[in-house]
Amino acid sequence: MLPYTCGLDAAADVIGGKWKPRILWALHHGPMRFGELRREVAGVTEKMLIQQLRELESRDIVHREVYRQVPPRVEYSLTALGQSLNVALAPLDAWGAEHLEVLEASRAGQAAG
Repeated sequence: MLPYTCGLDAAADVIGGKWKPRILWALHHGPMRFGELRREVAGVTEKMLIQQLRELESRDIVHREVYRQVPPRVEYSLTALGQSLNVALAPLDAWGAEHLEVLEASRAGQAAG
């Protein structure tokens, strides 16, 4: 494995892909159960959500808490590292919201061309 060349390289490695930033953003307001997360992150498959959560957990971004009860209950939450990452994602969210129309138009143009 090659070392990171800069901070952006390290951050992109942690949040790379379509689903991880959306999972992190969904967990921004507090712990969620798997089914809640799946509903919140529209379009993600169960298999993909499980895979992405495992990867985020292995990087100490997401914490998985298993409650020993019947039926078993599992909640996912952000670790301190995950919370700090969400703080870093907030300006990116604001940028995307500010430029949403332009970005959607350029995406539609790419699809047509």
